[in-house]
Amino acid sequence: MGKIRLVLVATVAVLILLSWLPVLYVAAKKPVTSARKEDIPFIKCQVCEKLAAELYQQVQKKQSQIAPKKISEYQIIEIAENVCNLKKEEADWILKIDIVEQGDKLELVEQDSEGQCNSECKTIEKACQEIMGYSDTDIAEFIYASKPDTESLVNYLCKDLTKACSKRPPPVPKDRTPGEAFIPKPSKEAEMDKIMRSMEGMPGAPNMKMYSRDDLMRNNFGDEDADEDEDEDEANFPTNLGKLLREKENKKGDWTQKITEGILNTGETLKRHARKVSSRIQNWWQGRKAASGKNSKTGKSEL
Repeated sequence: MGKIRLVLVATVAVLILLSWLPVLYVAAKKPVTSARKEDIPFIKCQVCEKLAAELYQQVQKKQSQIAPKKISEYQIIEIAENVCNLKKEEADWILKIDIVEQGDKLELVEQDSEGQCNSECKTIEKACQEIMGYSDTDIAEFIYASKPDTESLVNYLCKDLTKACSKRPPPVPKDRTPGEAFIPKPSKEAEMDKIMRSMEGMPGAPNMKMYSRDDLMRNNFGDEDADEDEDEDEANFPTNLGKLLREKENKKGDWTQKITEGILNTGETLKRHARKVSSRIQNWWQGRKAASGKNSKTGKSEL
């Protein structure tokens, strides 16, 4: 199993490497500063209003994708559960917001592009989570049953359900330390983040790190001990990759390069959407398990 997991990760890593030279960003967790909880009272109502608007837009978008079928309450709950979690796509809206000092107030200003996630980003996420709390099912039920417009949804979420806008925010202390400047995130980095995030459910993905192109080609994708893994599943891997792996005993130094060539020959273009990678790997794995079960019944070993 260890060998299979390593190669699945290597497969995706090489494809991304080919398009994003010279540095490969593989699910590395960037250090981010913590939320400034003391700022939440000054922005809570604004965050709630933006949260309500985002819920409305995402539900409408989901409905347009599945039309004429009606969006289910479960699908709305899923959006509500993820909309305040920066690890999920539904919370990408938070990355476009800058907290700006305006006299004794803090204003949330939406930018044209996503920014680097710093303490302001984490503060907005924390405020969003405090507002949503355990109300995700309640808000989902309201949206599903009432089909409100944006204004009605803001009133329900921010005034009736959570009280986030029940009173005016206090003035900002004069000695408050200003937040960081908004730093736009390069478009390629933003797209890479989305790809890596969609790969989180793949085997081995939680252990991915950041490596340069040279590191990957020199160090077995950052795992110098890979050759010590079990070889029991090697013969069952897709044909051309399996052959390449069997040659690694005498050609350890260049096996990753040969995997690259094998992947290119398959013609699979997975770099644009890692979800397709996950789907195809899952289908292959299910087929392999089915074949393995059949072979075990007949007493024949799989070639």
